[in-house]
Amino acid sequence: MNAPAPTPTPTALLRKLEWRVRHTADSLIGGEYRSVFRGRGREFDQVVQYEFGDDVRDIDWNVTARRGEPYRKKYVEERELTIVLLFDDSPSLQFGSGARSKRDTLLELAGLFALLSAGNRDRAGFWHAIPGHHLVQEPVRGRTAIIHTAATLLAQPVPDIDAGAVDIDWQRFVHAFPRHSVVLWLGDFAPRAVPPAWSALRRRYQMIGLRVEDPWERILPSHGRLTAVDPTTGELVPFDTTSKAGRARHALWVRARDAYWQELFPAAIDRLTVSTEDDLLDAVIRFFRARTRAVRR
Repeated sequence: MNAPAPTPTPTALLRKLEWRVRHTADSLIGGEYRSVFRGRGREFDQVVQYEFGDDVRDIDWNVTARRGEPYRKKYVEERELTIVLLFDDSPSLQFGSGARSKRDTLLELAGLFALLSAGNRDRAGFWHAIPGHHLVQEPVRGRTAIIHTAATLLAQPVPDIDAGAVDIDWQRFVHAFPRHSVVLWLGDFAPRAVPPAWSALRRRYQMIGLRVEDPWERILPSHGRLTAVDPTTGELVPFDTTSKAGRARHALWVRARDAYWQELFPAAIDRLTVSTEDDLLDAVIRFFRARTRAVRR
């Protein structure tokens, strides 16, 4: 009997992903990456008179009120972006009805975005949040350093299934990463309260949500009973997938989850939902193209 193949290391997985990124993504989204993430990552320069066609979001209302005509803030584009991978590692991510879990899917997605940032000469860091704890890696630049950073994130141990919900310390978060960073929040996004001062966080950072779904979360299997993790309590609960009451509870949960997701990220271009069965690079390419079309409009 042959021995099972060894599990690839995080670095080996990243090298494999890097090959795909180099041969597929660079030619398709290299320029789009710049346009869709450069939008608000800028440093203030001066106040100038507003002209037709300028971005109304840049209007300086204090100066406008004093002078009686519209003025706007002028910015200098930053030469590099700071990409922050905020990995919300809740125990519910350990579910998977197919070949890979929701957690494995999100980690691969995090690796893809880290490699894209390395290829575009930006900086990348991460905040790994688990129940009761977090690990911070300050942003670094350069391909080798970013790959090492991503490998560190991918190598983090799986949280205890009974550990409860993740609570992100946003006050510490804002001290860890600079203003105008692009924050890619990867998680399960089970329904819960919107973070305090969320509107201020969205002004400080360019917030983008990356959510993972398992196919069973949208369409339940048509037979039998299953045991699932309640993402709000962390408890294992039996679930009858054939009963009318069980399906009604599931539909209610799906609606609540979608409502919370859209409350966090009202603009469709600021959120990406992937499935555990998706080709993630294809999903990322579609995401960039959608954002590019929206930015151009």
